[in-house]
Amino acid sequence: MDRIPRCAIYIRVSTEEQHLNGLSLPAQKKALTEYAEKNNYSIAGYYADEGISARKPMKHRRGLLQLLEDVKRDKIDMILVTKLDRWFRNIKDYNITEEILQAHNCHWKTIYENYDSSTANGQMVINIMLSVNQAECDRTSERIRAVLDYKRSIGEVTSGMCACYGYKVVNNRLVKDESVSHIVEDAYQYYFTCYSIRSTLHYLKTKYGDKAPSNNQTDRFFKNETYAGKDKDNLNYCEPYITLEQFQKIRQITVRKTYSMGNHDPYLFSSLIKCPWCGNNYTGYRKKHKLKNGGESVYIKYRCGNKFNRHSCAHLTEHIIEEYMLTHVCARLDEELAQIEFNRQQRANNTENPEILRDEMERLNILFQKGRITERYYDEQYELLEKKLSEIDKASKYLSQESYSDLIRAFSGNWQDLYLQLDKPHKQAFWKSTIKDIQIDKETHQICGFNFLANLE
Repeated sequence: MDRIPRCAIYIRVSTEEQHLNGLSLPAQKKALTEYAEKNNYSIAGYYADEGISARKPMKHRRGLLQLLEDVKRDKIDMILVTKLDRWFRNIKDYNITEEILQAHNCHWKTIYENYDSSTANGQMVINIMLSVNQAECDRTSERIRAVLDYKRSIGEVTSGMCACYGYKVVNNRLVKDESVSHIVEDAYQYYFTCYSIRSTLHYLKTKYGDKAPSNNQTDRFFKNETYAGKDKDNLNYCEPYITLEQFQKIRQITVRKTYSMGNHDPYLFSSLIKCPWCGNNYTGYRKKHKLKNGGESVYIKYRCGNKFNRHSCAHLTEHIIEEYMLTHVCARLDEELAQIEFNRQQRANNTENPEILRDEMERLNILFQKGRITERYYDEQYELLEKKLSEIDKASKYLSQESYSDLIRAFSGNWQDLYLQLDKPHKQAFWKSTIKDIQIDKETHQICGFNFLANLE
């Protein structure tokens, strides 16, 4: 007596298709179940992927992955789908899946189309149709991208989702929402006094209570370029809450942010010091020391924050770091400003045209290929041209003095006296807003330099 085939039913629908007749999950399930019962198949299980495109990588299709796991356990003899495009539109993933199915003597079949993977001719037709479907999907994606790019370029909303907090959609464009715009502006104003997202969250909750934006909404203030009026390449997408330079500065600060635990004052340099051994940020900790009179002294020190690969590293005391920065920062700033001016003069005096240099390099290539110059002459001249191009490229990448305008203001006049009057949270904000990182020498375990957080052009 022949064994009844064990049949798996796979159904899939993408988000865009869920409202189309005949493509909903219940409709597919009903049709496939009736087909299996009519043909006397034993249904081994139902596997579904809802809201997932067939062009998505397999790792996003959990129903399909579970189905393949059961195939590997030899629980399934055949797979039923309604149409080929419910199964795959991606040739690469289809071929990977087909190898698994063949290794376990499992094939698949469509009930609305004449596809059968159990024959060589059927496999050939399937590959042809998958190529056609994939090409059509690519053309559709290109058309959609072109439409979205055009909408962005004229400032129109491109998403069907709700506008981000602080904005509303009017005539298909983003405008500031007057009912909450003051909260967003207040959030940015407070952030630029402390450069701490966590402190800003606490500030908004304390001040506005239930009317405050959620944590996720507030977090987007510092990650979504829309708040700087930008969307992709359109720099004038909508009315901004902050400038693009401010947004870039926020991103520079937040990507290196670390947090300390507890209710004590913040560590001044925890996210600024870079470990020379592994590249991780240093974090602060408190070191207690017993005094002879029975009292207790507390030192703030820093060490590498790499929790999973502890290694021997320098431990630095906070007051020594602070003293170093206060002593060296002005001299270092003067050096960089002098270097910028020197580079500016070099660029002004440089009459070399990079395009002419590249043409000359191409001419050398042709002469050498034709045997009209020696290899030694070719190498000497080509190296000379490369050096000139490198110098021009290097000079063009230097920041201008305008990029240092905020730093010049911060370190001018009697700034040290004013700094010493600040509390620790504002001292921390001062260094976060001016210093990009602090380096440590591997040999001496001492501070060997630092980089400024200049404005990007």
